[in-house]
Amino acid sequence: MTHSLVCAETVSRVSSVLNRNTRQFGKKHLFDQNEETCWNSDQGPSQWVTLEFPQLIRVSQLQIQFQGGFSSRRGCLEGSQGSQAFRKIVDFYPEDNNSLQTFPIPVAEVERLKVTFEDATDFFGRVVIYHLRVLGEKGTNRDPYRGQHYRARLEGRRPYPRNLTFP
Repeated sequence: MTHSLVCAETVSRVSSVLNRNTRQFGKKHLFDQNEETCWNSDQGPSQWVTLEFPQLIRVSQLQIQFQGGFSSRRGCLEGSQGSQAFRKIVDFYPEDNNSLQTFPIPVAEVERLKVTFEDATDFFGRVVIYHLRVLGEKGTNRDPYRGQHYRARLEGRRPYPRNLTFP
């Protein structure tokens, strides 16, 4: 069953925020399900959003709702596992309108995603997004300590128990 994979433990980053005003235009607005709020990038040749999930996921769809006039003509979805470099999964081509657009993704198992928006329809290269959803399923967790390690790193704690030894 496909459902939204972005959760409270998902770490997100964005390329820029308009006038550095994170309260009004910050990344948190990508996922808040509020029709009144949005992420508004600053100007630039390309904009991006990265997501680091607390476990392995299987991505099957990407949903994006732009503000018409501030969208992208071309996008690229990249993914990786662990600390590996990002690899291209698929290119997608959004329309310049206000509707929620769905892009099917060849099923990929990743822990990190990067969505890059290139060739903005705005003259200055700004992108405005009301909703960004990553749909799919939670994957298998190959390392039983992966979730613990991730949470410990976020909280600034030691990731593994002191008595744990590795071969």
